[in-house]
Amino acid sequence: MTHPVYLVDDDEAVRRALELLLSTVGVNVTTFADPQSFLLQLENLQPGCLIFDIRMPVFSGLKLQERLNEKGVDWPTVVISGHGDIEACRRAFRNGAVDFLSKPVDEQDLIDAIQKGSDALERQLQVAAEKAEARALVGSLTAREGEVLNLIAEGFTSRQIAEGLGLSPRTVESHRAAIGAKLGTTSQAELTRIWLDGCGTP
Repeated sequence: MTHPVYLVDDDEAVRRALELLLSTVGVNVTTFADPQSFLLQLENLQPGCLIFDIRMPVFSGLKLQERLNEKGVDWPTVVISGHGDIEACRRAFRNGAVDFLSKPVDEQDLIDAIQKGSDALERQLQVAAEKAEARALVGSLTAREGEVLNLIAEGFTSRQIAEGLGLSPRTVESHRAAIGAKLGTTSQAELTRIWLDGCGTP
């Protein structure tokens, strides 16, 4: 598990016990005594897997989860609680939790849950990297090339694109060649994927 783990729990004994457990299996864990401390440090933290208790002073772990979602932070979360109930479990999963564990937490269950979260985070980061690359590629196009690529992605032929933009077919083919050179592919399926990723949300 190469990604960091952030543990938020107001119970110092629990924090120490889980920190010791996770450190013995090579997990890089940082602990926080309350959600406020975690949120204050959030912008300085690398993406990681979250572990937090549901019931904490000021606002709950579920509220923390909702605050993170509002900020666009969707790191995988493992929710732990000594007072779990079905509704809390449902809310946790709706908000993106990868697992919900009851205290006292089984050591292997926690390690397995963190591994599941780490795997999910790796997939998220890979998708984000692909989208960032696509945005950079699309950003390298001229305005006219962007128009042509948009129409290619919508399934129009070169002749239809030429008619729609008032260009000659030869000019459209020239633009397609330039687009292919900049994006590294002439496959319509791949060009469409790059366009969609490059023009979508981060």
